[in-house]
Amino acid sequence: MASSSSSSRQMKHQVFLSFRGEDTRLNFTVHLLQALKDKGLNVFFDEEKLEKGEELSHALSQAIAASDLSILVLSKDYASSQSCLAELSDIMDRKRKPTDKHIVLPIFYHVDPSDVRNIGGTFKTSFEEHESKRPIEDMKRWKVAFAEIGASKGWHIEGGKSDRFETEYIKDVVEYVLKKLNSNCRSVSEELVGIDDQKKKLLVLIEQAGIHVIGLWGMSGIGKTTLADAVYKEVSPKFECSLFLQNISEKIKKQGSESLRNELLSKLLNNTLSIGYPYHERLNNKKILLVFDDVTDPDQMDFVGVKYFGPGSKIIVTSRDIQVLRNGGANHIHEFVEYAQGNPLALKVLGLKLYTKSIKEWKSEVTKLKQCGEIKLSHILKSSLDGLDEIEKNIFLDVACIFKGQHLNYVEKILNNYYKGARCGISKLVGKCLLEVKYESISMHGMLEEMGKDIVMQESEYPGKRSRLWNCKDVEEVISYDKGTDLIKGIKVDMTEVDSLQFCATAFEKMHKLRYINISFPKKMLWLKKLYANQVESISLPDELRFLRWDVYPFKSLSGFNPKNLVVLKLLHGNMEQLWNEDDDMNLTNLREIDVSYCKNLRKMHNLSGAINLELLRCIGCESLVELWSEDDHIELVNLREIYVSECKNIRKICNLSRAINLEFLDCSYSKSLVELWNEDDRMDLVHLRKIYFDGCVNLRKIPNLSRAINLEFLGCSNCKSLVELPCLNHLASLHQYSLRLNGCYSLKKFPKVPRPFCSLDLPETKVEEVSDSIKDLHKLETLWLGKSKVKKVSINILKLEFLRKLDLSGCPIEEVSLPFDPLCNLQHLKMSGSAVKNVSIKLESLRKLNLSGCPMVKFPEIQEA
Repeated sequence: MASSSSSSRQMKHQVFLSFRGEDTRLNFTVHLLQALKDKGLNVFFDEEKLEKGEELSHALSQAIAASDLSILVLSKDYASSQSCLAELSDIMDRKRKPTDKHIVLPIFYHVDPSDVRNIGGTFKTSFEEHESKRPIEDMKRWKVAFAEIGASKGWHIEGGKSDRFETEYIKDVVEYVLKKLNSNCRSVSEELVGIDDQKKKLLVLIEQAGIHVIGLWGMSGIGKTTLADAVYKEVSPKFECSLFLQNISEKIKKQGSESLRNELLSKLLNNTLSIGYPYHERLNNKKILLVFDDVTDPDQMDFVGVKYFGPGSKIIVTSRDIQVLRNGGANHIHEFVEYAQGNPLALKVLGLKLYTKSIKEWKSEVTKLKQCGEIKLSHILKSSLDGLDEIEKNIFLDVACIFKGQHLNYVEKILNNYYKGARCGISKLVGKCLLEVKYESISMHGMLEEMGKDIVMQESEYPGKRSRLWNCKDVEEVISYDKGTDLIKGIKVDMTEVDSLQFCATAFEKMHKLRYINISFPKKMLWLKKLYANQVESISLPDELRFLRWDVYPFKSLSGFNPKNLVVLKLLHGNMEQLWNEDDDMNLTNLREIDVSYCKNLRKMHNLSGAINLELLRCIGCESLVELWSEDDHIELVNLREIYVSECKNIRKICNLSRAINLEFLDCSYSKSLVELWNEDDRMDLVHLRKIYFDGCVNLRKIPNLSRAINLEFLGCSNCKSLVELPCLNHLASLHQYSLRLNGCYSLKKFPKVPRPFCSLDLPETKVEEVSDSIKDLHKLETLWLGKSKVKKVSINILKLEFLRKLDLSGCPIEEVSLPFDPLCNLQHLKMSGSAVKNVSIKLESLRKLNLSGCPMVKFPEIQEA
């Protein structure tokens, strides 16, 4: 089932997809789903379709109610499912409401719309079968809804030889969905007064051909980001690529401009590989929409090469400094000063505080603010904290000083371990506009952050007697001169602002109530050694710690620290050789995440048998790591969902994961010594496993049985140069051709058994010698690439592939292709250049390209004229 909600913020699904699983799950529907997701749409897709006779689940009813648009794939057996008819009825009930803007789009898949409209053909039989089992009222509702959807405008996919390819229909559907969602979205003015007029002015500028870079200039908190976001959402479907980069200055500072540039270019070019210098040649052909938010330096406006973007591209830049926009080359600068006659953040916070209150209470609040003298923004914002309880205030201060910008789920796990009802507290703060959740990260406005830090600063003039420390000079004073106290709850240090920090073994001994340590280096500075360990192998850490992030950890272990309360452990690029001593009996019950990536001296993970709630284990680039744990360790990792051991060049085997029954993600890519995974006789229950990465494992020869991995969506095996064969994959309904990577598998000998709905299969430069008889099962196959492989024989069953359009056998040692290609009525491209073929029989009207260069032809083939 698609994910639905957490805490009070129920997931808002843009699209609800209704379909009959047995008819279209493995072909049209899964491809449509992927295309919608590729455009960034949030789609509710019921992965466990209800059987006949079951009622519509509460989750499905909620999903329909929470979606903006419904797509119904009406196939021949759609009406045989009572759950499908119940879905349809709920959807049409919404459509009939005059105040509901719900959009309904039918797709008539291999059925006649008149049969739907008139309940004829197979649909008539299905309804007759239901009538003896269902109440009369249900049947009436279903029939009305069915007839109504049959009369609606939609797409009719006949499926005959003269019809278009399904991929073309999918493209049309996705484009139409994007258009309808944008035209149906509610006015931004429902949230902030006055922004619609500003948006109209920007939309006019977007349409002007001569304007390439548009600047938005104004004070902090005035609404620049909100306006840019509103425009972005409206016009992004018109562009080939679009990106909204929030807080770009902060991101560059933390990540480095080169690393961030490569990440963004990868997204723009739809390429996860490294970006080479001639990237601008690929940008020339793309119409791109890019938003740079909060730019503080003119160089930031061109660090991804915007000058190379294709014709029609637009860049929107927000900044508080007009000179930055001018020097950065903005063609037009929009001055943002008349919005809402005041600061929208203050109005929003104050309005939410007084919402539903009486006029008397409104007047009382204004009078109280006036007593402070001039009604300043700081007074309005601080007054919004008056109604918070102690837990909510502490959560607000924790986010302001320690956790701003972190992933919401991540922060919830940490805070929920200490505060009872932390999730509820976060939701209340979001509701009061004191916190916000954007792109799954928890954040707050800069003014609110400063207010929170100011509250902590006023606790004491001495840093050691404050509850939270983030100022580098204050942290240095407390750590270096041993001025810590039990009042300190959290420490955050950005090492870009510190020359060096000297730690002794007793640096944290007096901080008995310390819950959070966050010492971070940006990637570009990790090579700089700024932390010094004073010749000691470990440091005493308080047992109250919930969150320990310490980049470039200078000590050899965590020995002496009792992690009984620890939720998250992150020691990237650390100096440890081990986490704890082998004989330490650790209580790891609360531990949810471990990240020890790039700890090059780490040889082995500590026995994790007590970490029963561990969800994520990340050991990327641990060069000395030989194994995660030994075969004899009985690891009860029943909640483990993600394992990353990529770039661990000395790890040779992934030991038994039979207890990791909820594992969803396994990344072993570029672990060059990896020879084997678990044993074939290990009983692996991999039913939740969705993604596996073995790319670049050059010594991996075999992948074990994946028969239980029925929900696998992605299998990456590119550049597995020693891989000889794949396990049977034809039962994996969720795996599609774009998520099976086999390029560079030069030793692959057997033609793989892949899922039937595959439309494309790439096996170039492999040792596959025969296209086996099983090829007939790939009845939807459109392209087959076998160039420079060892194919000597092609099964006659290939003639059963009526949708095959492109076939590449170039460079293969095949000597004769005497198959009557006539049944391949859609074959357009046949490439056999450089092969050993001497004779080929081709008589096809559909053929557009034929390449036989370099072949020792005895006789040129007879080709039928189109």
